[in-house]
Amino acid sequence: MATKTNNFSSKWRRAIGWVIFKKEVNAFFSSLIGYLALILFLTLMGLLVWIFPSTNALDYGEATLKEFFEDAPLVFMLLIPAITMRSFAEEFKSGTIELLATRPFSDMQIILGKYFASVFLVFLALLPTLCYYFTMYVLADSTGIDTGATWGSYIGLLLLGATFVAIGIFASALTSSQIVAFLLSAFLCFFFYISFDFLSNLHIFYAKIDYLIHQIGIRSHYLSISRGVVELTDMIYFFSVISIFILLTKLVLESRKW
Repeated sequence: MATKTNNFSSKWRRAIGWVIFKKEVNAFFSSLIGYLALILFLTLMGLLVWIFPSTNALDYGEATLKEFFEDAPLVFMLLIPAITMRSFAEEFKSGTIELLATRPFSDMQIILGKYFASVFLVFLALLPTLCYYFTMYVLADSTGIDTGATWGSYIGLLLLGATFVAIGIFASALTSSQIVAFLLSAFLCFFFYISFDFLSNLHIFYAKIDYLIHQIGIRSHYLSISRGVVELTDMIYFFSVISIFILLTKLVLESRKW
């Protein structure tokens, strides 16, 4: 039984590129930029939730973290490109991508190793924000805080972060410049998160096309999960978008070999 478990664990680690995963996490925390990105994210979110008058959670008449979950995606559009911009861009610039190609890793293992490392970093960034929930829970009056909606929002935020990471990895694979990768990733995250809502509200399409365009956007599915109800359609949507961008990244890497 122990042998089967060890074999399964070994295959799972190879499948997700465990060596690449550890390399990426170590590289992130050996860089000052990595710490600055996390500190800036937590500082900005703390100011938005507890300090700034227009978003201060303490000014609401009820216990809610609504502003946190509305503002976090916008901050993610800067944080996650900062995390993912070096994923492939730095490898191309330094030439180490050729060294990786000589190792016993497939393109998909390299991509997944880098992808899950970045998702792990997003998870680490979100972890300290749980203190916002517990603080609000303690400070809440008799009405209490909507625990179901809060945890649903955290699940939605993690899925959103994972989706932005897939977009960021793809952007990084397109260029050898980290700055270009950052700007392209931020633009694509913004485009897929907001633009479809904007287009659907123009009412320039016929029949139910407005609704279909609205459903293509990331924001509608994120807000759906944030209500506290994790529906299968929303989960399928997020995993589909993630898979598409991972496959696009694989296609980009393969095209460099042609």
